[in-house]
Amino acid sequence: MTCTKFFTSPLIVLSLLVMACEPNSLDQGLLFKEMSIDQTGVSFVNEVRDQEDFNIFNYRNFYNGGGVAIGDLNNDGWPDIYFTANMAANKLYLNTGNWSFEDITEKAGVQGTRSWSTGVTMADVNGDGWLDIYVCNSGDLEGSNKTNELFINQGDLTFVESAAVFGLDDHGYSTHASFFDFDGDGDLDCYLLNNSFKSIDRVELFTQRRELRDTLGGDKLLRNDNGLFTDISAEAGIYGGAVGFGLGVSVSDLNGDMRPDLYIANDFWERDYLYLNVGDGTFSEEIVSRTDVVSGSSMGADVADLNNDGFPEIFTTEMLPPDNQRLKTMTRFDETNVKELKVRADYHIQVLQNCLHFNDGNGNFQELAALANTEASDWSWGALIFDMDNDGWKDIFVSNGILRDITSMDFASFASDRENIKKIVQKEGKLNVNDLLAYLPSTKISNYAYINQRNRTFINQADSLGLGIPSFSNGSAYADLDNDGDLDLIVNNINAPASIYQNQTDTLFGHAYLKVKFQGPEKNPFGIGARVTVYSGDKRQRLENFTSRGFQSSVEPVVNFGLGSLQRLDSLEVVWPDLKRQTLRDLVVNTVLTLSYPDADDTFRQTEPGAQSLYSEVTQTTLEGNYRHKENDFNDFNHERLLPRKLSTQGPRVIEGDVDGDGKDDFILLGAFGDPDKVFLQESNGRFKQKPQGSLLRDSIFESTCGVLFDLDQDGDLDLLIGSGGNEFNRGLDAHVLRYYDNNGHGVFNRSVERAPRAIGNFSCILAEDFDQDGDQDLFVGGRVIPGNYGLIPRSFLFRNDNGLWTNVEPQSLGGAGMVTDAVWSDFNGDDRKDLIVVGEWLPVSVYLNNGQGLEEAYAIPGTNGWWNRIEAVDLDCDGMDDYVLGNWGLNTKFKASIEKPLTMYVNDFDKNGKSEFILNWYPQVEDQSYPFASKMDITGQIPGIKKKAVTYEQYAGSTYETLFDEQQRAEAASYSVSLLQSAVLWSNDGDYQLEALPLEAQVAPIYAIVADDMDNDGIKDLLLLGNFHGLKPEVGFQSANKGVFLKGEGNRAFTYVTNAQSGITVNGEVRDASLLDIDGQKAILVARNNQEALLFSRAKREAE
Repeated sequence: MTCTKFFTSPLIVLSLLVMACEPNSLDQGLLFKEMSIDQTGVSFVNEVRDQEDFNIFNYRNFYNGGGVAIGDLNNDGWPDIYFTANMAANKLYLNTGNWSFEDITEKAGVQGTRSWSTGVTMADVNGDGWLDIYVCNSGDLEGSNKTNELFINQGDLTFVESAAVFGLDDHGYSTHASFFDFDGDGDLDCYLLNNSFKSIDRVELFTQRRELRDTLGGDKLLRNDNGLFTDISAEAGIYGGAVGFGLGVSVSDLNGDMRPDLYIANDFWERDYLYLNVGDGTFSEEIVSRTDVVSGSSMGADVADLNNDGFPEIFTTEMLPPDNQRLKTMTRFDETNVKELKVRADYHIQVLQNCLHFNDGNGNFQELAALANTEASDWSWGALIFDMDNDGWKDIFVSNGILRDITSMDFASFASDRENIKKIVQKEGKLNVNDLLAYLPSTKISNYAYINQRNRTFINQADSLGLGIPSFSNGSAYADLDNDGDLDLIVNNINAPASIYQNQTDTLFGHAYLKVKFQGPEKNPFGIGARVTVYSGDKRQRLENFTSRGFQSSVEPVVNFGLGSLQRLDSLEVVWPDLKRQTLRDLVVNTVLTLSYPDADDTFRQTEPGAQSLYSEVTQTTLEGNYRHKENDFNDFNHERLLPRKLSTQGPRVIEGDVDGDGKDDFILLGAFGDPDKVFLQESNGRFKQKPQGSLLRDSIFESTCGVLFDLDQDGDLDLLIGSGGNEFNRGLDAHVLRYYDNNGHGVFNRSVERAPRAIGNFSCILAEDFDQDGDQDLFVGGRVIPGNYGLIPRSFLFRNDNGLWTNVEPQSLGGAGMVTDAVWSDFNGDDRKDLIVVGEWLPVSVYLNNGQGLEEAYAIPGTNGWWNRIEAVDLDCDGMDDYVLGNWGLNTKFKASIEKPLTMYVNDFDKNGKSEFILNWYPQVEDQSYPFASKMDITGQIPGIKKKAVTYEQYAGSTYETLFDEQQRAEAASYSVSLLQSAVLWSNDGDYQLEALPLEAQVAPIYAIVADDMDNDGIKDLLLLGNFHGLKPEVGFQSANKGVFLKGEGNRAFTYVTNAQSGITVNGEVRDASLLDIDGQKAILVARNNQEALLFSRAKREAE
């Protein structure tokens, strides 16, 4: 593509264009109608009452509630309902049609005889064509009255309890079970999910191991051996330890190899388990390598394809409240050191939030719950993924609420005070359960209905859909109870009648559907494990026939496709568990289709890998020594408790240039404190070899945060200037200087103290440019933060080179620009002079125009205040003017920012102790009022005087910045705001500039590295965006979803996302910089990661190029 340059006026007009669809709102009427008891006859109530000798204080799962199972037990075409109860008989309701149900529990003989039922599953255990009922039991802490029960269907609506006959009479603390054919022998095996009753005292965090089997609390895999279930857990690679606190089991083919895998959601500190089916009767547990992060106390879970790419996603629930009051009073986050200890103890990285893991097609997952707006739904149990409105996109239902607020921090403070307990005893004469319960709040919570926006985001519309009634809801299941083609919803509540919701999609929207039933092989009549895919044009949907879903519940063995406005389907493919395949073409909609195993006349074969990827990793063969950046150990939060993230992990940066004068690209990787900067020279064979550097080795006492290569002495080689920095203020001012190194012409650098500009600071960037056009290189040096005093403005510098002497010439606004993270020299207004564009934290994109005499005061582009990390100048659209790619914090974060609801920071020495503090104010997800983000523990630890204004957690939760600080304190405070978190492109536009958000794939994490070039050799510039940030306070989260976002330029300012498999670039970890190199005529990309090895990717050679 040929670029022609022309000049335009400097007028700037700003508009933010966000690449997103219109909200998929369902406000045309109540989608779900709650049916009355009089209409349905379903009067089931799960009554739970604390007793003196059995209560929430001695049985921690006392408020977990019961489950729901749905299935057609008499094969009459109408799905029936089974509820489990905790302190009473379970109930079975026969569906007699027209929303009428009959309680047949007693005559069917399925009420159960155990003390405390939990999960329930309907499955054809004996393969006779009739669904059986398997009930999990728990609760009996000392005795044996918790044996699981199996009710075998006799075909006449009576059942015989036969758990012992089949080997399914487990007497542990069971939560749920899933029946599926894991070994491919045609019959159904069983995964039994148990919940350990071991103490959750923190001492056991490092002494209890998941490999040590626990009979009562450990999970089990039971193989079906001709009708007798045999425990093969150990030999199959299934953990069964006392640290297993199982609350959810999901079965799905997670990695696309056509074998059923397992996802196990574990409560408390134990990590979740992701078991990949090896195919030889064993599983490989790979949660750590397949995910970056999991929910901290996972509750329910479900697995299904949410973005219609054919690969299943994983959704797990947790307990994070979306509102300020419950967040501040109910949620205690780990301290950073505890979080790090858990990681070292192999409990994986955990976050206290719902997690939504998107599948990359290879069984690896990106966690995007915050981006998807699904991270916080309060005390959540069941998660069900199904198409609520039959529009062809699956939605997420979450059941919510716990009978009493057992995590109330005010209650914990009260109960831990011996004087409070003493007063109760003195008043009542003794301490009983009810005395304590009187101090424990009980708050009903609304269920959530996340409606799919068809772009990986969701909107909770529970209230407008008729599902927002506050309750204590636990197990839930969906089924087409009235056979009208849409999925109705059944919810088991504590101390209230079960909820049955009629789905009114057929009358409100008239969306089409296809219901698929199965006539499976002999031992699996209901076709459990069958995979069905429907196609229409270039669109597809996929469902798997697995029934145990959500929390303690199961759905019927039928799959239901919502088809929106489609009138016909091009084709349907079913693949049975043994890979027999059948394809049907030109199908009508709004019907029930029964697929029969004997009709499968083909065999499924895995498709061959697609086209060659653009790049391949060549680190091992090209980069000598496998260089690893070594971050020094420093906990910023020990010194500044109010920081949301670390400031000491900003490296390593990359400096690229030909340092030995041989015409080849070389590079320098900067190091942290104690980790020397390293110079790599490119050899004639295209390999990079480290060049020993005595001067740089001696200077490893510095933390190198930025640098630049330029010919200061004009001797024809590139000299080196490095900025020192870091947030470790205890190392003194001498650790925060600029260091100049003279190049001997062969790539060896020697320090010259006297030639370096005189400046003290924590530097973020150095840029060389002849801005005064006198023939030598001048310098801009950006100041990042003042160590230990976040929020105070560091000094930035503009040095004019006067024959090798440095003169400060920065305008006032540039010297105090703010917390600068990056900058670029570029001709912003087309006058052939290089201007300076600066970005930073809490800053707008700021332009310092070059008037020929110097830089003018800043022009701040309106509406661009962000948490900017990087800026890159490049003419993307070939109009002759630079455009600007801007790396921001992204949208996969609990922090949201807009003009109407900005993030705000107030900085002042609030307590007059001689050290400044800052207050970060935010709008929680569902709030129209902003509040301090910090927890009570952190804000009172930093500013002790606040303890007097907010004695309790409840008082602090109701406090705002305005009520915590008086008028004088507020008047003295400096304030800053952020209204934009999206990464974006600032396009030149005939003299104007237009800000456009990058595609949603680029918003998954903070961006710290931007490569802009024609990376696929089609003549159009592309973008590679990398980043992530791990050093966040536990309450902020964990940013790890960017694996290397490749945006292919299409021309006309359009980009297409290229998958990691297609680009060949997959990067895990915290990227801090990247550079495009030339290796023997081929493009290569160097990626520098914090505390990890550098990576090198080379352009794959192709015959056509």
